[in-house]
Amino acid sequence: MEKMLDSLGFMDYVEWSEELSTLLRILLIVAAAWIALGVLNRLIRTFRERITRDMDDREQIKRAETLGRVFRYTVSVIVTVVTVILVLSELGIAVAPILGAAGVVGVAVGFGAQSLVKDYFAGFFILLENQIRQGDVVGIADKAGLVEVVTLRYVRLRDYEGNVHIVSNGLITTVTNMSRGFAQAVVDVGVAYREDTDEAVRVMRETGAEMRADPAFGPKILDDLEVAGVDKWDDSAVILRCRFKVAPLEQWGVRREFLRRLKHAFDEHGIEIPYPHLTIYAGVAKDGTAPAFAVREAPQAITG
Repeated sequence: MEKMLDSLGFMDYVEWSEELSTLLRILLIVAAAWIALGVLNRLIRTFRERITRDMDDREQIKRAETLGRVFRYTVSVIVTVVTVILVLSELGIAVAPILGAAGVVGVAVGFGAQSLVKDYFAGFFILLENQIRQGDVVGIADKAGLVEVVTLRYVRLRDYEGNVHIVSNGLITTVTNMSRGFAQAVVDVGVAYREDTDEAVRVMRETGAEMRADPAFGPKILDDLEVAGVDKWDDSAVILRCRFKVAPLEQWGVRREFLRRLKHAFDEHGIEIPYPHLTIYAGVAKDGTAPAFAVREAPQAITG
C-alpha cells in the first residue's frame, strides 16, 4: 500500500499541501497587516483633519500634522514588528531567541544612543504640550531667538544678529516663550534727582497716551501705560519704571518708540536725563566735613 501511495506521489502531495498552507497563512498575515496599517493610518488622518478643521492658526495646524506623522510612524513600526514575528513563527523559526538577542542589542544600543532617545522623547512632549511653535521667540538652553524649525530631535533658532542655533531637545529643561498671548514692554526711565518725579510721571503718561492714539502703534498696544513709580535710587538718577501691555513680539518696537518720543517730551519740558557724575571731596577731616574741590576756569591765553 505504501509503495502504491509512493508511486502516486502522495507524500509529495502532503508536503506540498503543507507548504502551500504555510504560504497561504503568511499571505493572510501580510494582507491583514497591510489592511490594519491602512485602516489605522486613515483613522489617524481623519482624526487630525477633524481636529484641524476649526483651527485658524497655521502653526497649530502644522503642529497637528507633525504629531499625526509621529503617530503614523509609531503605528507602522508596531504593525511591522508584529507581522515579522508572526511570519517567522509560521516559517518554524524560534522567535524567543531572536527576541532575547534583540533585547540585548536594544539595551546596548539604548545605552549608546540614550541622548538621541532622550531628544526624541523630549521633542514628542514639546510638540504634544505645544511649548514651542514655529515663529515663536523663545529662550532655551542659554540661547534665544526666533524659532525657525521644530522637529522631534532639535529646535532651530535664529537670533537678532542672524546666528543660527541648533538646540537638541534633550537639552531643553526650561522654555521661556516671549510670544504667547501678550507681552510686556518694560521701560526704566532715569531722571535727575532735582527733578519733580510727579511731573516726570505725568509726561510719561501723556507720551504713552499719544502712542496709543497713533494709528501705527495703537493696534500694537493693548492697554494704557502702567506706571509702577519710583523703582530705585541709582548713582546719578531716580529710576522710574513703567510698562505697556502689547501684542506678541511687539514689546521691543514699542519700547524703542516710547523712549524716542519720551526723549523729545523731556527736552520740551526741561526734564533732565542725567549723565553719571561724581563729587570729589578732599580727604582732610575724618567726619566728612571736607569741602568739595573748587573748580576754576583756566585763564585764556593772551594772543598778541
